[in-house]
Amino acid sequence: MKNIILLALAAAIILIPQRAFAQQSSASSANIQLPTVTKTGADSRVKILTSYLRQYDSPLAPYASDFVAAADKYNLDWRLVAAISGVESTFGKEIPTNSYNAWGWGVYGDNVINFKSWDDGINTVSEGLRERYMNQWGGKDIYEIGAVYASSPAWAGHVQLYLNRIQEFALSNPQDALSISL
Repeated sequence: MKNIILLALAAAIILIPQRAFAQQSSASSANIQLPTVTKTGADSRVKILTSYLRQYDSPLAPYASDFVAAADKYNLDWRLVAAISGVESTFGKEIPTNSYNAWGWGVYGDNVINFKSWDDGINTVSEGLRERYMNQWGGKDIYEIGAVYASSPAWAGHVQLYLNRIQEFALSNPQDALSISL
């Protein structure tokens, strides 16, 4: 049964467009969501993201639950803010000194926005993406947001690459992804 579910998830990834990233309540959303709660009540997205970030020796790995909680709170794809940190700072490894700013948030030349902690940064960026880039400016996908968020026209494509890599990691590492009992 597990193999059938994993095969169905793999087929869905191949067949559903990968451009959208913001969670939508409508059925037309291209966002792929893995089953998230196991029989024990643990959120598999946290385990997936923790394992994924550990591959990069990321200082953000212990904050996977903060990424998932903020994504749920602000109705974002659970992979998005982590994916942006991959593009902007190699998952938190290359940041302005003592800034906890892995997202290039408010970084222009010598101007740097500093966060108090990683979880402060995760929450601030998640809220800002939802409130400013999506609700206020109307960005519906990573490409529309990238036109405002980043100076590089390649930025959105790089973020999409990490979104896809996290998804592929989840599917290729079922021991880190799903614990389903039927």
